[in-house]
Amino acid sequence: MGVLSDTHGLLRPEVLPALNGVEHILHAGDVGNPEVLDALRTIAPVTAIRGNTDTHGPCALLPETEMVELAGRFFYMVHDIAQLDIKPTSAGVHCVVYGHSHKPAAEERDGVLYLNPGACGPRRFNLPLTVSLVEIEGDRITHQLVPLL
Repeated sequence: MGVLSDTHGLLRPEVLPALNGVEHILHAGDVGNPEVLDALRTIAPVTAIRGNTDTHGPCALLPETEMVELAGRFFYMVHDIAQLDIKPTSAGVHCVVYGHSHKPAAEERDGVLYLNPGACGPRRFNLPLTVSLVEIEGDRITHQLVPLL
């Protein structure tokens, strides 16, 4: 599975090859332009949420949060982790996917993986441009951060 966030309307040419072969793509908000999602759908089905900058046009119609079941694991998507509105362990969530900070991060807490793939749109400050690849093997979720430049 491919996980990305914060494209802000820019789908860098390095993103599609980095996600080539994935079975599903999660976009954790600040899409910026529905054409980004259309391009990602040429690779695999896409589940996307809106971010704080998706305030008008088609991207404003994306859900604020989303729960997705993939290979028997539940992924809860929220753009800004500070806006997390559920208790993941009580809700049966295995992985919380978020963005917003443009900083890649991965941390396991109480058996739940909290994953921020970083940003892959316009460069912000000196932060890296990244996406994440996620593998589901039985009850394990593993991830790999993929630098784009």
